[in-house]
Amino acid sequence: MTSSSPAASVDVYVSEIAKLHTQFDIFRFLKKVTEAYRARAFMVFNLPHSTASDLQSNTVITNWPVELLSAYDSERLVSNSPVMRRLRASTTPFFNDVSTAKLERPDGKSSIVSALFERFRMMRCAYFPTHEPSGARGAVSFSGDREAFTTEEMRELHYIAIHVYDRLAEIRTIDSRMTDTLTDREIDCLNWTAAGKTSVEIADILGLSEHTVNHYLNRATKKLDTVNRAQAVAKALRIGLIK
Repeated sequence: MTSSSPAASVDVYVSEIAKLHTQFDIFRFLKKVTEAYRARAFMVFNLPHSTASDLQSNTVITNWPVELLSAYDSERLVSNSPVMRRLRASTTPFFNDVSTAKLERPDGKSSIVSALFERFRMMRCAYFPTHEPSGARGAVSFSGDREAFTTEEMRELHYIAIHVYDRLAEIRTIDSRMTDTLTDREIDCLNWTAAGKTSVEIADILGLSEHTVNHYLNRATKKLDTVNRAQAVAKALRIGLIK
């Protein structure tokens, strides 16, 4: 690591990643890394299939401006993206400057891409290909309007990206196991709690006693490794257990 690097040590970051337990933890961590490296935004995404028409459905976590992501997808820019094409063809990290890149698009939308990313001051972006133990491929990106990352910074961010993507896969696996352990009644009670119903109201809806509803909710809270009902509902929503 060079003396100009913002991080005290990449090893410190990697040690921190191992202690993160939720996607929100990862979000906060990547926001910190993004700021440390003087970028403006990050994105962790699964590599879209060549026939994909939008980026949002393949995004795991990001702090891209909502307006930018919506505009990107409304123009269907992922379909002919030379960046995505390069990510599918190589596992080598690379830096792309939208304002100077000569990457042609068969749909003729290069000027739209340039204008969109310049508007949000995210013309310069580094991409770090990653993959899960299962083989599923993805990438982590850092965008902004700073100068190009140095070779040393690219190495550091690549190392961080690999660990972040791997940790996210572990978190998803853990969350999936939690989903499998909850009973239908526990999920029902969480759903109605998320809808704003009290234990008494849920008992009336489901034809149960208030004591039984509280029992189901307490068990769901413990299984989801949360400390109260509000956290249990939030986590159940995040992992797609309830909607």
